[in-house]
Amino acid sequence: MTARATDTRRAAVLGSPIDHSLSPVLHRAAYEELGLTHWSYDRFDIDEAALPGFVADLGPEWAGLSLTMPLKRAVIPLLDEVSETASSVGAVNTLVFTEDGRRVGDNTDIPGMVAALREHGIEQVDSAAILGAGATASSALAALARVCAGEVVVYVRSEARAAEMRQWGERLDVEVRTEDWADAADALHRPLVIATTPAGTTDALAAAVPERPTTLFDVLYEPWPTELAARWSMFGGAVVSGLDLLVHQAVLQVEQMTGCARAPLAAMRKAGERALAAR
Repeated sequence: MTARATDTRRAAVLGSPIDHSLSPVLHRAAYEELGLTHWSYDRFDIDEAALPGFVADLGPEWAGLSLTMPLKRAVIPLLDEVSETASSVGAVNTLVFTEDGRRVGDNTDIPGMVAALREHGIEQVDSAAILGAGATASSALAALARVCAGEVVVYVRSEARAAEMRQWGERLDVEVRTEDWADAADALHRPLVIATTPAGTTDALAAAVPERPTTLFDVLYEPWPTELAARWSMFGGAVVSGLDLLVHQAVLQVEQMTGCARAPLAAMRKAGERALAAR
């Protein structure tokens, strides 16, 4: 389907909590740049229990949904088709409604991570480290399956999480070794470090940044910069931010939902930067 400016179409982001989401800012900026004046993008606070009813009640004007926590796995039973990328990590962040009424799920976080890295010149690394082992870590591991030629070391707080990450490694055909979080400072010497932990978790690691750091991908975008990212930049290392990820995955969502060949990356990024600066 190719979008037309005269189409009355709707999209939205769902999750709980959702007030903090920048997705409406990014998608609306894309619609404006593309001239899709009859398109709208909203946000709805929807939890797992409310999701089936919400989706069932949507009319034919709906083009798609962005899904954030805690809905990325809960939406899967509601879908007619799930992409190979989304299936690889058992998480869907994009639901597109086709013209014949089918519900198709995809994961744009993974290619969004790869695109963000490539934008910063990271095409391939020999090894990498992941800080944390939550839902974002599995997407990071899937992204590394495309850019890391060797071992990925994951730093975790519990053996249960360590076992999960090793299982993901086997599923994604990535060589994974897990280490205790107490040794997380060792991660900072890897060619690529991906921090997937909540705000404040990596602050204590800032003092351990080496004199010549390589590349840090910190998936947070608020507050920004994190203490780790600020220290990394101070020492001359390259930093990929959570906003980079958010914009690149949103670009892919806009393209899938509208049918436009190329979403306006620069305009979307500028809108996200303005919104964050105003908070």
